[in-house]
Amino acid sequence: MVGTLATMTAAASGATGQIDIKTLADRMVVDGVYSLINPQLGVTRQAKSFLKCILRDASGEVPARMWNCDEVGFARLSNAGFVRVRGRTELYNSAIQIVIDAVEPAEPSPEELSRLVPTTRHDIDAMFEELSGIMGTLRHPGMQKLAEVFITDENLMRRFRRAPAAASVHHAFIGGLLEHTLQLLKVAERILPLYPELNRDLILMGLFTHDLGKTIELEWERGFNYTFRGNLIGHVVDGMLLLRSKFNAVKAAGGPDLPPRAQTVLEHIIASHHDKLEFGAPKQPATPEAIFVALLDNLDAKTALALTQVRRGEYGLETDLGGDFTDKVWALDGNRLYRPDPLRMPE
Repeated sequence: MVGTLATMTAAASGATGQIDIKTLADRMVVDGVYSLINPQLGVTRQAKSFLKCILRDASGEVPARMWNCDEVGFARLSNAGFVRVRGRTELYNSAIQIVIDAVEPAEPSPEELSRLVPTTRHDIDAMFEELSGIMGTLRHPGMQKLAEVFITDENLMRRFRRAPAAASVHHAFIGGLLEHTLQLLKVAERILPLYPELNRDLILMGLFTHDLGKTIELEWERGFNYTFRGNLIGHVVDGMLLLRSKFNAVKAAGGPDLPPRAQTVLEHIIASHHDKLEFGAPKQPATPEAIFVALLDNLDAKTALALTQVRRGEYGLETDLGGDFTDKVWALDGNRLYRPDPLRMPE
């Protein structure tokens, strides 16, 4: 069962207390409040239940296990955005993980929240201004009006500027969705001149709208989790519904005509941007523009995830993480990634 804080005992020797995750090393005692991500109840080979989860703060994330967690204890944690944890670190497959001795739901103060919730390193206002500038270069009058209807929706854009791009995979931080979308637009701007037959307006609008449903799918004020609607509907469907509502708004305002098939083609880009049916795409990409968007989305998501996993600093490997290879990264086909940049390694 989940232990209480009153019954927790000290672990092995080492540093103790609230520790930033990025500074964790082997054989540290951990006692602090962290964000709880993707808690699951697993079963050992001996048929005993255990808690497996990810713990996160603004500096990073780390896998964690609690070997004496039953269904009653798990039920207390499954909807908790934050938890107070007491445990110890250990190396497992050359990577740090936390073995939890006791855990309880926690209600962090506003000051603690700023330490717990990761945020983009970039200026959100500057990113949004750059994105708005790119969307202002669309050429078709109807597409220009469609972009304007989106950009001037203050409630939607407020959420867009703050939302993470995912709960725990790529760009999982405040401003992550904006950063991911802007990166895709900038990459497209550099590559599109090589493919002049592609329709630039459709691609830029497709990239801008492909993940907008995540402003509805995710919540981030108390940790990153899926909303009730996000669990039942999802960002792909809600993204298509958002697009349809904005098309209707353009028509209602008497704006420039948008061909009906343009709406369907853009909806298809949203529906197919996960590329494969097994990855949650209702349809596979079936236009050149949809193929282009799906491949660019995959490029940025997987590259950002890989860089997060290897945890390189701006000048090479950040710290000694217990080995040159990560644990298996299931979102990257179960591969173990080689961490160091060989051209920046010390002699």
